[in-house]
Amino acid sequence: MIDGESLTIEDVYRVARLNEKVALAESVKSKVERSRKIVEGYTKEEKVAYGITTGLGELCNVSIPKDHVDQLQKNLIRSHSTGVGKCLDEKFVRAAILLRANSLAKGYSGVRYELIERLISLLNKDVIPYVPEKGSVGASGDLAPLAHIALVLMGEGEAFHKGKLMKAEDALKMAGIEKIELKAKEGLALINGTQIMTAIAALCVYEAKILFENAIKASAMTLEALRGTDKAFLEEIQKVRPQKGQIIVAKKMMDLLKGSENIQKHRDCEKVQDAYTLRCTPQVLGPSLEAILYAEKIVSIELNSATDNPLIFDIPRSGGNFHGQPIALVMDFLGIAVAEIGDFSERRINRLMNSHLSELPPFLAKNSGLNSGFMIAQYTAASLVSENKILAHPASVDSIPVSADQEDHVSMGTIAARKCYEILQNVKNIIAIEFLAASQGIDFLEYKSSPEIQKIHKKIREKISFMEEDRPIYRDIEKMREIMEKAL
Repeated sequence: MIDGESLTIEDVYRVARLNEKVALAESVKSKVERSRKIVEGYTKEEKVAYGITTGLGELCNVSIPKDHVDQLQKNLIRSHSTGVGKCLDEKFVRAAILLRANSLAKGYSGVRYELIERLISLLNKDVIPYVPEKGSVGASGDLAPLAHIALVLMGEGEAFHKGKLMKAEDALKMAGIEKIELKAKEGLALINGTQIMTAIAALCVYEAKILFENAIKASAMTLEALRGTDKAFLEEIQKVRPQKGQIIVAKKMMDLLKGSENIQKHRDCEKVQDAYTLRCTPQVLGPSLEAILYAEKIVSIELNSATDNPLIFDIPRSGGNFHGQPIALVMDFLGIAVAEIGDFSERRINRLMNSHLSELPPFLAKNSGLNSGFMIAQYTAASLVSENKILAHPASVDSIPVSADQEDHVSMGTIAARKCYEILQNVKNIIAIEFLAASQGIDFLEYKSSPEIQKIHKKIREKISFMEEDRPIYRDIEKMREIMEKAL
């Protein structure tokens, strides 16, 4: 149930990934009709209002006659449908439609109530517009990709229906949805906003939170396999540097390792202290957690924001809410934070491979030499870490002026969001490899690990067996990814 005010990241996930149905709250209709009356008054009296009775961007000084204002909106959608590249994933398109409907439901966009209903019907009747993933600079909103969604409402372009790509007109007919004739302001209201970047951002945050929980558990499992100590996670150490994320991670590590016979039996070994990737887990993963929580805060605000232009108050008022800078910066930040989780994990994988550091069989192979074990899995992790270093370069530091310099600073927020999601997928694979390697390492231990680590190990072993001899590991990584869909 959407009302323009209370959408959550969890809601976005359920609609985008679980195909949950959507409806408008009763409170929406009066708000939407109020702003629509104001727009209709401006067109009737031919008052000057950007995007209603004028052209767009650099053409804002061109007046549009009353009998052409509807045609302006159709032309706008057609001319802005310029996306390129492969099709944006269905989950992102579904999330973007939900977000656009929720923003319009706030009642500041001047559209008809039936337009929002028609937009929601795309979700409920499984008509998913074909949206090329590239083409947005992230200011004036996600103009190109959102135009491809609006194009389908007009019965133009292409759409998927029940998984099959077809002409939009045919998809609408099969789903029993009537195409809509856009009226004044409506084309602009459909495309002038941050909904593509925010849709991707919302799912990034949702998946990053699960990834983080898995990363903590993989870290604890590796510490057990390497016979590390939990002393570095003691509460008194964290209290004298009271960073919130650090304190949370240290507590989680202590809880995961509590009751470990393995750690207890190695308390008095000759090692003075562990390597940084074991000992500094709170100090490194803690800041990544705080970055995730900050991203969650910013994205949650954006979900329920009015981001088009002009906004309809007592009169149409031009502003800059369409600019994607809040999402651009936070997606760059989140991408860096998640890349660091992967970087940290790969170094632990490397320690598990190196028998001089681990005191485990080389590359965790039962018969090293004849078997290579997890040797090349670490190569894969290293490759993904290197790729993430390139992807983590911030998109938001770039800006190329558009629309004849009328729009002279842009956010590149959609690029930042897409990069962040790609980093996330890479890090999921890295953590999956760490889980596999740490599980193998634990199987070589003389003493029992903690009860919590034993539970995680058992879950993994129910689906993925101990590697007695070399086998193709890529299927194990895929299975581990499936196990990690929810935090272990």
